[in-house]
Amino acid sequence: MTDQPVTVTGKPLTSLLVANRGEIAVRVFRTARALGLATVAVHSDPDEQALHVREADAAVRLPGAAPADTYLRGDLVIKAALAAGADAVHPGYGFLSENAGFAREVRAAGLTWVGPPPAAIEAMASKTRAKELMRAAGVPLLEPVDPDTATPADLPLLLKAAAGGGGRGMRVVRALDELPEALAGARAEAASAFGDAEVFAEPYVERGRHVEVQVLADAHGTVWALGTRDCSLQRRHQKVIEEAPAPGLPEPLRTTLHEAAVAAARAVSYQGAGTVEFLVTADGRPYFLEMNTRLQVEHPVTEAVFGLDLVALQLRIAEGAALPLTPPEPAGHAVEARLYAEDPARDWRPQTGVLHTLAVPGSVRVDTGFGDGDTVSVHYDPMLAKVVAHAPTRAEAVRTLAHALAAARIHGLTTNRELLVRSLRHPEFAAGRLDTGFYERHLAALTAGEPDPSLAALAAALAAAAPAPGAPLARRLGGWRNVRSQPQTRRYTASGTEYEVQYQPVNHPGVRVLAATPELVTLEVEGIRRLFHVKQKSNEVYVDSALGSHTLTPVPRFADPQDRTEPGSLLAPMPGTVVRVAEGLAPGSHVAAGQPLLWLEAMKMEHRILAPASGTLTALHAATGQQVEFGALLAVVQEEPQA
Repeated sequence: MTDQPVTVTGKPLTSLLVANRGEIAVRVFRTARALGLATVAVHSDPDEQALHVREADAAVRLPGAAPADTYLRGDLVIKAALAAGADAVHPGYGFLSENAGFAREVRAAGLTWVGPPPAAIEAMASKTRAKELMRAAGVPLLEPVDPDTATPADLPLLLKAAAGGGGRGMRVVRALDELPEALAGARAEAASAFGDAEVFAEPYVERGRHVEVQVLADAHGTVWALGTRDCSLQRRHQKVIEEAPAPGLPEPLRTTLHEAAVAAARAVSYQGAGTVEFLVTADGRPYFLEMNTRLQVEHPVTEAVFGLDLVALQLRIAEGAALPLTPPEPAGHAVEARLYAEDPARDWRPQTGVLHTLAVPGSVRVDTGFGDGDTVSVHYDPMLAKVVAHAPTRAEAVRTLAHALAAARIHGLTTNRELLVRSLRHPEFAAGRLDTGFYERHLAALTAGEPDPSLAALAAALAAAAPAPGAPLARRLGGWRNVRSQPQTRRYTASGTEYEVQYQPVNHPGVRVLAATPELVTLEVEGIRRLFHVKQKSNEVYVDSALGSHTLTPVPRFADPQDRTEPGSLLAPMPGTVVRVAEGLAPGSHVAAGQPLLWLEAMKMEHRILAPASGTLTALHAATGQQVEFGALLAVVQEEPQA
């Protein structure tokens, strides 16, 4: 990384507390150690053994589990910093990172705030007020729409929370009769996420691009615009794949974006790292969206292209360092993919549990907050890691990232890995034709099963059965000899399909066992020799090879009677909190098929529980604010008889 600041005028730092958790805390600690700073972590009770705690020199407990009781308690964080002897606080992103009051309290406690001035945070905290400021600075804007007087000509509309981001409190409205319910839902989610129910509306731009500019400013009047990033591939208004520079932008448009970003930073006397986000229409018109007064999740792609360590620059600017008048020249292209513990095929349902293995091969950067054996909690965002590839050209960077993800070994949880690989290899993405509607158009195809997955899955099942962990090798190999003995048979399910395998290769045309150990099996698949890595945990077997990754579950001989539930039962798809119950809903209520009955929040995402059929609600076991476990019975709908 390039060492840019040349003059330090403030007090040198000695010890840094990161007021955050997970991946960003680990990432900040990495740079802090390289600069010779002592590191202090804070943690909730579920995070007591988390990687960011293990990485720090010291750690302070924040009693409780929910963010509101722990990472959002600024008073406890400051108390922890003082107790541990830290002299600076880095907020990371999320939680208190854009809280002007917290920044002021940090400074009032005699600590160095590694972030922009509180006044700048405050100026940009409300999207509505920020837009007024940007209008005065000459930055192009979308004109707001009053939801109370909206007409069909104003559609489609995008509802947005004024006080926050990350997709929380956002709704797309395409019909006026949907507006009241969408407003109520957006306001409720905004109040829950940010403590502020203010929501505003603006035109929703179909097939627009989300393009942003990284800015970096010191206290001496220098402001850098560090290129562009494209973050158009999003699910639920949350970014999935980001890259730098944004491909296919005409040079005049790049210049306009850079100038607007610098104007936005100067308008609030900005210092430190920040991001100015724009919506670019299909015909190339840019509009200001918001300014994030913090480090972004996707900052590694800018670091890769410019050869910088943005966290190191944040720390040095906090010490009073001056930036050179011009930034370094960019080189190459970088692409980042966010690996989430979620199931894209099932409404992006987040996953919880033990992450047995996370190993990504190749010359890529992996930023993660998890180690093998760590638990993914229901309380926080389900992002497992960010994987970043940098290369001389965009095509090479995309290819490198897709290959690394495809070859990764990820055991224990369902993830979006396959979606990421397919997205990176999609013709539209490969051609740089990007817009925010990508997943609306292609999600079904990207999450569909392979047309004929039987051979790959069958080979994986045979590899899983072959080692028979714990049995003597001679006995395992004995089943594959050319003898007339009865073959050993095993049955597995993989992605909902059941496979039966036998130890004698004659029963599996095209697949032949060559060698086996408990963790590595060599098969000949249609004449090609392939290696299969096998790992067994609990009741599942994970098999990775060049043919893909498969999670296999042995099929029991008898069905579990506890699997039977009353028809019409609505079970919690994950652990979480019931944040809303449909108005007037009670036992005896008539419901229509697909009608939202309950809203469940888990891992920073809101999920609707829908009526499976039209009928009568015969039981309701959920209430607003209730914590529920995975599989808990929430309600029962008795389907009405067909006419």
